Amino acid sequence: MPAKSASEPFITPELRATAFYFSIYMAGAAFNVYGGIWFADKGLSSEQIGIINAVPVLVTLLLNIVVGRVADKASDWRQVIVFGCGLGALIPIALFYVHDFWGILIIWTLALLPINVIGPVVDAATMRMTRRRGTQYGPIRAWGTVGYMVTLFAVGWVISQFGGGIFLPMFVGLSILRGLVAFGLPRFRGGDGELKPPVTGATHLGAVMKPFFLLPLVGFSMVYATHIVLNAFQALLWMEQGLSADLIAPLLALAAFAEAAIMFAFGRIARRFSARSLILLSAATAVFRWICMGFQPGLEFLIPLQLLHAFTFALGFMGCVNFIANWTSDEIAAEAQGFFQMLQQAMSVVALVAFGWLTGLMGAQAYFVAAAFAFVGAVLIWLSITMQGPKRPAEARLG
Repeated sequence: MPAKSASEPFITPELRATAFYFSIYMAGAAFNVYGGIWFADKGLSSEQIGIINAVPVLVTLLLNIVVGRVADKASDWRQVIVFGCGLGALIPIALFYVHDFWGILIIWTLALLPINVIGPVVDAATMRMTRRRGTQYGPIRAWGTVGYMVTLFAVGWVISQFGGGIFLPMFVGLSILRGLVAFGLPRFRGGDGELKPPVTGATHLGAVMKPFFLLPLVGFSMVYATHIVLNAFQALLWMEQGLSADLIAPLLALAAFAEAAIMFAFGRIARRFSARSLILLSAATAVFRWICMGFQPGLEFLIPLQLLHAFTFALGFMGCVNFIANWTSDEIAAEAQGFFQMLQQAMSVVALVAFGWLTGLMGAQAYFVAAAFAFVGAVLIWLSITMQGPKRPAEARLG
């Protein structure tokens, strides 16, 4: 990170972006702790809860690229981010007034949609800003995971003390907090303290839609989907293996700690390896991790396997964000990142449909199917590397 100039304020653009990342996943963490139980307390069936969780993903799938294109055409990406967070702060208030399936479905979808679609915009904007200023995106993004972990423990404790009735006020309050913090975001497109010009690259998405560009993004999206599917059943499978709840929570937390750690260190790693090399390592590690999990290992093996989350998810995700930035210009930064998120969501839907019944049929051996899925993803990434080398050696080291 470059030395701070005398004229630069103490609260730098990086610090303001870090504060926002710290807040962005808090409401989601609160939902992960108690949201399913809250839905059930409202009298919703498991099928209805599944629909409520799936609809926002499907709608986001359709809107990601559109919102990214709008953000790229704005004078600054900040405008779309703040607007989305404002909607994401106000709409959840309506959850206090809906009690039936259709009302909850509509309000829940409208509440999540603005936040879901601005996620790629935030990642693209922060990546571009840090590259121009000579700083690092990884540590900023890592604080999002830290905020998520802090909220997991805090919400769990608060609900244990005050009961489930506190969940909705907490969820709405954290959504409002995120909206307020968004107003502190900096301008992302140029400004004082910049060391480097914007990276040159494709100026429209069609120009870069070639196999060498698509294959690693599709490949890692397959790896990402295995995390989504198996995380949904991981705690249940561990309970069936005889692990107690007081062991499951720390095991899940280990993965989040590992994710944050690799993001903090990513800048040093990316200077030595190309983006696709890191994505390929992520996929290969995922194959190994899921094969091991399929054998239902004991606690002494589960601890290092959970730490591998740093490689199977965080390393691959960061590699993809850097890879996209290497080959695209500011004109399509958010649109390209939105396309990547669309691939992840599409693969997750495919994986949920294909693997959901396998978990009930095969139990922990469903991990072997996940390993095969991740292996196909690794092959796609490897094919991309054989087709087209890094754009330039210097940029390869950057990610």
